Amino acid sequence: MDVIHTALWVSDIERTREFYVDALGLTENWSFTGDDGVENVYIGGDNAEFQFKYDPEGGPDIDSGTMAHVAVGVDSTDETVERLVERVDPPIETAPTTMDDLGLRVAFVEDPDGYVVELVEEVE
Repeated sequence: MDVIHTALWVSDIERTREFYVDALGLTENWSFTGDDGVENVYIGGDNAEFQFKYDPEGGPDIDSGTMAHVAVGVDSTDETVERLVERVDPPIETAPTTMDDLGLRVAFVEDPDGYVVELVEEVE
């Protein structure tokens, strides 16, 4: 059994693409518009995807506070934060920090809808 994707509602699909694809570096794998007019855009890496749902007619209210965060593996936490700041200037929840006991370097940033994204780099 595998986790395939996580679905999240967004308020602006183009800002979402800019954050996750252009700035963060994930890949847009596929998309479709349902019979209800809702755009579904699948962005991710090798093992799992985010399904971003966007309703051009308004859709549901987005409450990013109900989810603690999503985690994305990166090659370099520092370089990823620098690239995000240069391209989309997101709010930084936690600047890059090393968790020596876990062998990780992490940072927490907010996407355009306030979802918190943890950037995780494995370090030796």
